[in-house]
Amino acid sequence: MKKYLAEIIGTFALVFCGTGAIVIDQQSGGSVSHVGVAITFGLIVASMIYAIGDISGAHLNPAVTIAFWVGKIFDTKEVLPYIVSQGIGAFMASFTLKFLFPSNGDLGSTLPAGLPLQSFVLEFILTFLLMFVIVHVAKGSKEQGMFAGIAIGGVVLLEAMFAGPISGASMNPIRSLSPAIVSGHLEHLWVYMSAPILGAITAVLAWKVLKKE
Repeated sequence: MKKYLAEIIGTFALVFCGTGAIVIDQQSGGSVSHVGVAITFGLIVASMIYAIGDISGAHLNPAVTIAFWVGKIFDTKEVLPYIVSQGIGAFMASFTLKFLFPSNGDLGSTLPAGLPLQSFVLEFILTFLLMFVIVHVAKGSKEQGMFAGIAIGGVVLLEAMFAGPISGASMNPIRSLSPAIVSGHLEHLWVYMSAPILGAITAVLAWKVLKKE
């Protein structure tokens, strides 16, 4: 239960701080800024990795959990409890933001700025790169593991910085699902449910090819 509670808290923190930064930026007339939102996502991911990484692995993302399972580096019986825990944390965060900012229309939902296919390809590539770093850090040397938070948080910040204005830089199905459902913005949700999972799985398969003797 400690692992599941850690995933609930970690995913709550990710969605509350990340989408909360978007909501507060909208409510305050842009005082947080796009750069501030990207930094917030990167910092909260890094912080949670250092806080709960030794308890649950700090997945915070169903795409990461599924990709680890596909790569045979995560137990099958843990997949559903992890995803449920992530969902609980994410929905708690979105409902909290709805309570705090009832007038906000989208609660930080991810919506394509252009064609849905454009955002699908972007989200696939973004999540591939993120998962590629995650799996190498997670399964690399002890020294690599020490810098996991910096490396992974840095990739999230980097990708949110340049891709956020186009696709929202979700890279995480539950981060998109909870604000979409709570705010009622279900359009184009398929992009953010499928592309991150496919991108993460492809990254783990690439890692398995590279690590073969």
